[in-house]
Amino acid sequence: MIGERWRNVAGGVAVGAGLAVLAAFLGEVRAPAGLLLGLIVAGGVAGAFRPSWLALSVGSGVLAVLIAACLVTPILRGPLQALTLSESPMKADAIVALGAGVHCGSRELEASAVARLTGALALWRAGYAPIVTVSEQSGLIGPRDCPKMSVLETELTRALYGTGSPTLVTLKNVTTTRDEAARVRDLARARGWTWVLLVTSPSHSRRAAALFRSQGVTVVSVPAQEWRFDQALTQPSDRLVALRVLLYEGLSRVKAALGGTPER
Repeated sequence: MIGERWRNVAGGVAVGAGLAVLAAFLGEVRAPAGLLLGLIVAGGVAGAFRPSWLALSVGSGVLAVLIAACLVTPILRGPLQALTLSESPMKADAIVALGAGVHCGSRELEASAVARLTGALALWRAGYAPIVTVSEQSGLIGPRDCPKMSVLETELTRALYGTGSPTLVTLKNVTTTRDEAARVRDLARARGWTWVLLVTSPSHSRRAAALFRSQGVTVVSVPAQEWRFDQALTQPSDRLVALRVLLYEGLSRVKAALGGTPER
């Protein structure tokens, strides 16, 4: 009996470690080291008692089957398409490049941030609007010494276009897409903007457009290219990243429905 219990404890630790790896990948900034360690310890504790060990075994088994289905089939294509709102660009007063993220250690923009900025700059080059907005993160998420996204985006724009760069306007102190929508609303009122082009990741586009419209901002959604994965979902690696994106968007909607603040 004692040997079986210790085997179950070891098995629980292994399951907890597996869940910690999954949380680290799927949780993005919401998976601190303390949470990951807690999952490992909780798995070991669950393994010490038969009812909780059975629940852990069944639950992890069901989760494994669901993830496997996402990895070996393109089942996520439909949900991804449902998240995307792609509209034809038109002449506007400004182009809004929504913020994404920064690699604080290397002090570089994340892939989504570069994709959104370059998508906005492509619209500017095509003559759709003379102004591009960039976002300055508030510092509530991530290290305090993390470089400001708006600074890095301004530097990249200047490096690409020099003195011929577009007029850049910074949305100050934003944490969420709702913050960005409020800043653009205020700018639109102050400057008399009628239309803005909204550039963000495809999976974020429908939710972002809804948030902007709820603030009274008239937007045309023109998603950027998806640089994180192949949207055709032909490879398991692409499907895994797509699952991460879908979970993030889904949890953001759940949080908003419960009265919390939607994520970026």
